[in-house]
Amino acid sequence: MNILVTGATGFIGKNLIIELRNKKYTQILEYDKDSNPDLLDEYCQKADFVFHLAGVNRPQDPEEFISGNFGFTTQLLNKLKIYNNKCPVMFASSIQAERDNPYGKSKKAAEDELFQYSDETGAKVLIYRFPNVFGKWCRPNYNSAIATFCHNIAHDLPITVHDPNVTLTLVYIDDLVDELIRALEGNETRNGRFCEVPVVYRKTLQEIVDLINSFKQSRDELTIPDLSDPFTKKLYSTYLSYLPQDAFSYPLKMNVDHRGSFTEFIKTIDRGQVSVNISKPGVVKGNHWHHTKNEKFLVVSGRGVIRFRRIDSDEVIEYYVSGDKLEVVDIPPGYTHNIENLGDTDMVTIMWANEPFDPKNPDTYYLEV
Repeated sequence: MNILVTGATGFIGKNLIIELRNKKYTQILEYDKDSNPDLLDEYCQKADFVFHLAGVNRPQDPEEFISGNFGFTTQLLNKLKIYNNKCPVMFASSIQAERDNPYGKSKKAAEDELFQYSDETGAKVLIYRFPNVFGKWCRPNYNSAIATFCHNIAHDLPITVHDPNVTLTLVYIDDLVDELIRALEGNETRNGRFCEVPVVYRKTLQEIVDLINSFKQSRDELTIPDLSDPFTKKLYSTYLSYLPQDAFSYPLKMNVDHRGSFTEFIKTIDRGQVSVNISKPGVVKGNHWHHTKNEKFLVVSGRGVIRFRRIDSDEVIEYYVSGDKLEVVDIPPGYTHNIENLGDTDMVTIMWANEPFDPKNPDTYYLEV
């Protein structure tokens, strides 16, 4: 199948083409504003499906809205007519088409041209009125508030919010691309004459800015956002894609002494805390118990033994652990416990606790195993 993509190097085009290739669609005809114009004739002869994503949204002269949106759409459809190519055409319109502004008018004119083309030729047209699209590779400080906020906050640059109560209608790029591929395969989501992306979010500018600022702070606080919320999950992924390339990493505070080290890695309110414990050869750590706090230990390097004793019993239970055979050991409440390095190299243990450490209420009581 030959798939023509106009606007191939744009934000949506780039994401779409990469996912088409992931889906093993290899015959992709890429056309953009810098392409040789003669290629459009060749591609309009070959195409079995057209993703018409090209358009103008921030011209220096408002007249370019008509030439870039309506004019190029007309040119594309005329060439399809010349070659009697009645393949389906998907068009990236905008929710602005409902509004009385130059950009919206140009998109509405292109929509009308496509409907007329379909009536004349019988070709299938799929018109999507896209809301604000966000995700990786969107150009900041151009026409996307989320791209600008993510980029500027990640780079310690100021942002401007004129009205924090303004609500944006948003779609995530991966959800959009999934819908476009469904359209290619004949399974588009319809709403009357128009098609639509089924997963859309409505958020105020203040909600968005607060979330992005929390993402930045999370690296200092060792926290993770609530990724059970789909919008937060997608916005967090978007924010990370705008990190400066020399700032992907961030340091952790290692608590080091003669026994080894203990380093907190991740803290969450609802999923507990993850830490890394390094024990020197022969070192015993622990010898304490908890009322409610519980933990999971996973030795990933070295070898040792984890010992337990219920605090009202003399019986000692031992679990021998090794990085050669990964297994998780649960640490139940009411059992004093310790971990000893039995090897001649450092032993590395991943430790999870069901709650972040609270120095005011540590729920930790010293008692030898």
